[in-house]
Amino acid sequence: MNVQRAVVVEHHWVEPIDQLGLADAPSVGGKAANLGELTRARFPVPAGFAVTAEGYLKAMDDAGVRDSLRDQALPPTGTDDAALATMAHDLRSTVLDAPISDALRAEILEAYRKLGGESPRVAVRSSAPAEDASDTSFAGIHDSFTDVSGENALIETIRKCWASLWSERALTYRSVQKVDDEPSIAVVVQLMVDADQSGVVFTADPRTGARDRVVVEAARGLGETVVGGQVEPDTYVVAKSGFDVIDTHIGLQSFSIKANADGERVEIPAAAQGQRVLDENQIERLAMLAVAVEDHYHIPQDLEFAFAGDRLWIVQTRPITTLGVARARDEHGESTGKVLVQGLGAGPGAASGRVRVLRTVADSHRLSDGDILVAPMTRPDWLPVLRRARAIVTDGGGITCHAAIVGRELGRPVVVGTRTATSELQDGRMITVDGDSGVVYDGVVATSEPDSTPTRTGAPPQPAPVRTNGGGSVAPQVTATSVYVNLATPDAAEKVAALDVDGVGLLRAEFMIMDALEGMHPAAMIAQGRRDEYVAAMVAAVERIAAAFAPRPVIYRAIDLRTNEFADLAGGDVEPDEDNPMIGYRGCFRYVREPELFDLDLDVLLATRKRYPNVHLMIPFVRTRWELQRCLAHLDAHPLGTDRSMHRWIMAEVPSVAYWIPEYAALGIDGVSIGTNDLTQLMLGVDRDSEICRELFDAMDPAVLDAIDVIIERATRAGLSTSLCGQAVSTDPTLAEHLVRGGITSVSVTPDVAATTRRNVAAAERRILLDRARSNSPISTANGRRGGAR
Repeated sequence: MNVQRAVVVEHHWVEPIDQLGLADAPSVGGKAANLGELTRARFPVPAGFAVTAEGYLKAMDDAGVRDSLRDQALPPTGTDDAALATMAHDLRSTVLDAPISDALRAEILEAYRKLGGESPRVAVRSSAPAEDASDTSFAGIHDSFTDVSGENALIETIRKCWASLWSERALTYRSVQKVDDEPSIAVVVQLMVDADQSGVVFTADPRTGARDRVVVEAARGLGETVVGGQVEPDTYVVAKSGFDVIDTHIGLQSFSIKANADGERVEIPAAAQGQRVLDENQIERLAMLAVAVEDHYHIPQDLEFAFAGDRLWIVQTRPITTLGVARARDEHGESTGKVLVQGLGAGPGAASGRVRVLRTVADSHRLSDGDILVAPMTRPDWLPVLRRARAIVTDGGGITCHAAIVGRELGRPVVVGTRTATSELQDGRMITVDGDSGVVYDGVVATSEPDSTPTRTGAPPQPAPVRTNGGGSVAPQVTATSVYVNLATPDAAEKVAALDVDGVGLLRAEFMIMDALEGMHPAAMIAQGRRDEYVAAMVAAVERIAAAFAPRPVIYRAIDLRTNEFADLAGGDVEPDEDNPMIGYRGCFRYVREPELFDLDLDVLLATRKRYPNVHLMIPFVRTRWELQRCLAHLDAHPLGTDRSMHRWIMAEVPSVAYWIPEYAALGIDGVSIGTNDLTQLMLGVDRDSEICRELFDAMDPAVLDAIDVIIERATRAGLSTSLCGQAVSTDPTLAEHLVRGGITSVSVTPDVAATTRRNVAAAERRILLDRARSNSPISTANGRRGGAR
């Protein structure tokens, strides 16, 4: 007799910070996950707990408003400021009116009481699941509150954090960043730190991308004056080698904010306003701690800190979402023109336009698209305005204030801390903003601003030289290992092609279906007699990319949608229903079973290569020799098959590829591109889409790295080119060196990290040459030392 036991599932809507780690980010948000990660690594973090995103969604479910909110995650295209304000007000009211269940309230208050004392004072801070990620900071977008005390006050403050998910700036930011998942939000509750000094630390220079220094911005009192751009903070630049202060800028701070429920402003006497905020010892301690955090994450960090007496606390960390690259001025290395105002360069690049002085966000209707916004300071509430501005100039603020971060994410040149911009710059005046040097010039001045639509002459563009600290320039780095980019649409082809990249290592055909064909299933278009329309639309998209990059190679990966993804397309009801589409009917095997689908890709390439022979074919998800042989036989029978100058690549996503490489080479394959996401999930037996098993998915697992090594070694021995598609090579210099030492031909990354990847690869190549030189030197030989990897 079978006895079935009842399974009781406990719901935990509250989690202690010291129980959290990075893997918990989907539930508690990036802010809470990072604080938990630091706590477990024994960094100084105030004690606290997190109310999970599930807790918020539970409350919205109970109120019967979750579906309605989900449907309004993004504002409709073309929504004006007035309509956006009305929409945000209604959505916030909906959330504030939603009741909190007794069970959730009890769980929150139990955790609050465990913090100690009677009605402990806490900071209550929003922590959205997409927040503080590597590509979206959500800096200042959601609300946070300080010095909250008492159970009822805590519950109401958590409601306010939830409601901030639906503010005008949050709606706008999600729209700009194209974050279209169901919005949710967690909340962090921590013991209050009564800060004497506080601020922000970057472990790389956010203006130039330099990673050999730490940039500190500090002010007296609570740090919201720094991140909110309310004062001009002190700025200290510290060398990572030795932690010496190499540059100091004393800011202008007339008041501080005291840690109490009202956020009391405390006036700073005039005699004390020019005194530095941090002494040498504090700066050294802070820089050393920040570098230790960077070492823990293996990626540059943006931290918030607080000194309370002699005690140093970390109250937040996140990856730096934007690292600027210093740009050239003119051909002589300097801009020319009359300087109107000068401040701190906070967003790289340059732009010209007409001044529009706005003193409050209520004046936003006066800003036309393409105007340059000049304001006393740009707080996060200004986001709907920032996206319409060509550049941003402020009287106050520092390079780490929230709006400066968001401005950089929007790609706007930003100059902050000018002190007098709103009085010196008149409405309608034509100016040029240089976000690298922090200078605003009169009129239109020739600067380094990149042309978004460069004229192609058939030769790769020559990247602008990079300025050094001495004001001169150095040539861009040249690497033996090629650095390619991944692309999905032609929208930014010309802009990306102007970067220092060697071509496109992965052009995803399936994404262009969504764009050029408005999400129509290819089979449905064939059935409707619209085959020629499909080919023409795809050819137009591919040709635009090929033209931008010519003569550099563009590797076109044939359509690789899974059946569940195909089913979502218009006309996708013909797709089979699979239990596990990730390892199901896709890639090479599908082309063998449905040659008419493969013919679409071949026809697109045939037409494109008549004008742009730099486009080549890549076949995804190859599992066995026989299926690749049949797939290539079909290619040979097609008119494209007679074009032997077209390279034939395969994706190396399935572990079996390592075994079959010699056979694949014998079939005429020219190159192998390692797809780390699929390879990782198949090596470790973990679904990369599984939330339950997410902590098992690790592309740096030794077993995955060994598989990569075997693929590179066997492919090289067979005379094939090798590449790797993945972000880890751009953020982890050790992986870059590992791949280069293994002899990889190229790496392919997203455009925003191409420059970083080039630097990592160049550094790896230099170390390898140095090791070889040492191993061949008489001293090394005499002492029996060997170069190479250790």
